[in-house]
Amino acid sequence: MRWFWVDRFTEFVSGERATAIKAVSLSEEVVDEYAPGRTCLPASLIVEGMAQAGGLLVGQLSGFTDRIVLAKIMSVNFEMDAYPGDTLTFEVELQSQEGIGAVVNGTTTIDGKPHGKINLMFAKLEDERFTNVELFEPAEFCRMIRLMRLFEVGVNPDGSPIEVPPHMVEAEKRWFIKH
Repeated sequence: MRWFWVDRFTEFVSGERATAIKAVSLSEEVVDEYAPGRTCLPASLIVEGMAQAGGLLVGQLSGFTDRIVLAKIMSVNFEMDAYPGDTLTFEVELQSQEGIGAVVNGTTTIDGKPHGKINLMFAKLEDERFTNVELFEPAEFCRMIRLMRLFEVGVNPDGSPIEVPPHMVEAEKRWFIKH
């Protein structure tokens, strides 16, 4: 099982910015059991949610063919905890992108109140050791992105809708044929 710390995207502008939400729930084991007596979403998992949102913003630029990984947390600061019943909003903005990486700045709010700021660096794995290594199975990855509604709200800077990349559509077709 993979852990997703983004419930859904509410905005996604290719190469520019994205907004996503995460509802904190007591039914998630990590909220209730991470630190006994302290029922909150761990800050490390909020960072992971921001990294997932930012990584998808960076990865979408190549049609999700580049292998994008979180390379460095350059800075992070949270002002309060996120408790069950809270809704976290992740706002990420692509600050710069160069051949082998990108920098994403982000802010979080809880129910509209300022919560935190983060600065993340992503890298593209170009080493030949990773040439035939898939970080995600393509059909499952597409399913995850569809669940997060990225393709429902995603637009290009000119306002046209973001299309599902052909290689992901083909992977989905192959998956359905097998199952």
